[in-house]
Amino acid sequence: MPPMRHFLGHVARNGSLAAVIILFCLGLGVLGYHALCGLPWLDALVNASMILGGMGPVDPVRSAAGKWFESLYALFSGVAFLTSVGIFLAPLAHRILHRFHLEKMQAEEEQ
Repeated sequence: MPPMRHFLGHVARNGSLAAVIILFCLGLGVLGYHALCGLPWLDALVNASMILGGMGPVDPVRSAAGKWFESLYALFSGVAFLTSVGIFLAPLAHRILHRFHLEKMQAEEEQ
């Protein structure tokens, strides 16, 4: 089993990567809501955050371009959020698989 320090390094690295992905996606959403939907910066941030978090939009969008953006951003956000959660949890899953492998090897040695 790799040492705990090694495991925590993987958690920190993957957590940082997941945070970068989320911040990048949030930035795209804020820019899109501001440019295509005509929302002020703070309202664009709120809408992008709510979509990215899976809650849904706050402000109604009136323009056709804004509605297209909002639809595509919602689909993109779902995939991006699940991807970032998977990246964050990968070291934990890997450690669990290591533990199962060690238990299996120990059981085979005892036989």
